[in-house]
Amino acid sequence: MSEQPEIVMPDAELREKLSPEAYEVTQKAHTERPFTSTLNENKATGAYNCVVCGTELFSSEAKFDSGTGWPSFTEPANLEHVDLHTDRTLGMKRTEVVCKNCHAHLGHVFPDGPGTSDRYCINGCALEFKEK
Repeated sequence: MSEQPEIVMPDAELREKLSPEAYEVTQKAHTERPFTSTLNENKATGAYNCVVCGTELFSSEAKFDSGTGWPSFTEPANLEHVDLHTDRTLGMKRTEVVCKNCHAHLGHVFPDGPGTSDRYCINGCALEFKEK
């Protein structure tokens, strides 16, 4: 197992690279409005990568329609590519999902996925899809 180096980008470079919404979501831990991402309805086969650093985060094989309005996955493509942190904002306790390589905020994970799996509820603007 090879660890990828941590990626740190200057703020000006991030603002140039990302859309205003992707910047607010990945860098300020905001949430995109539900049902606004084209990736929510995407059914193609491929990989969902971090929009900031390009690290592969989720596979289309783990994607499912949660009905919540955000792309949802049962698990990451590689657990070593994400970090989980306790998030106590908005008066509740949730588990935040971030890219391990660049610390981009991706979304949250909840224990209410299909069957006994989790639901990784991820902001579509924090991802870029690479079709296989």
